[in-house]
Amino acid sequence: MQITDPIADMLTRIRNAGTAKHATVDIPASNLKKAIAEILLAEGYIKNYQLVNDGIQGIIKVTLKYNGNEKAITGLRRVSKPGLRVYAGATELPRVLRGLGIAIISTSRGIMTDKKAREVNVGGEVLAFVW
Repeated sequence: MQITDPIADMLTRIRNAGTAKHATVDIPASNLKKAIAEILLAEGYIKNYQLVNDGIQGIIKVTLKYNGNEKAITGLRRVSKPGLRVYAGATELPRVLRGLGIAIISTSRGIMTDKKAREVNVGGEVLAFVW
């Protein structure tokens, strides 16, 4: 089955697994999804992720993080879509919940958070908001 927007699929799988209180969720692997999972791990939104080789594409097994009975990721939203790309320059990068959340940005220097993109003074495509 061909997926039109693999990033939105990844975010939806994580959102649905969190709502259903699952411990882990399996996502078809790609380098972009691996970079997003790395950011979510570094920012403390997930416990861990693991790459599983299934002989075809690979699977990213994401272990979700919960604070007691509350999920660590309260919100997850895809911003730039295949039908409408959203770009932001280095000076106009969005702030999620006035800095309490993160924006995941695809820049010429790789995938990074909005805070890191401000530090290195680069803009790019706004992929998603996480809070």
